Amino acid sequence: MLPGAEEEHWYGAPLFKVGKKGFVHTWRGRVVMKLDRQHRERLFEARPDVFSPYVAGALRWSYVEIDALELDEVAELVREAWTMVVPKKVSRALYSA
Repeated sequence: MLPGAEEEHWYGAPLFKVGKKGFVHTWRGRVVMKLDRQHRERLFEARPDVFSPYVAGALRWSYVEIDALELDEVAELVREAWTMVVPKKVSRALYSA
């Protein structure tokens, strides 16, 4: 459980968010995550079969082929996406605990 995270359904697909800011979403049968820009660019380059750009207007997210990842790697990516939208004091408190 990540502090402040909520699940809702958007057009019948799960969307995980903090407040009004989403961080993980299923879109057209694929998972998109809001990852750190530098990390996401490295992932696109190193593992293009698993990570690819998702761009919609001003949104810059990442398609992630979840089935190609181990569970612990998925959990790490979800935490990273969460840190992109949660207030820094909240994420620092979780990681320092």
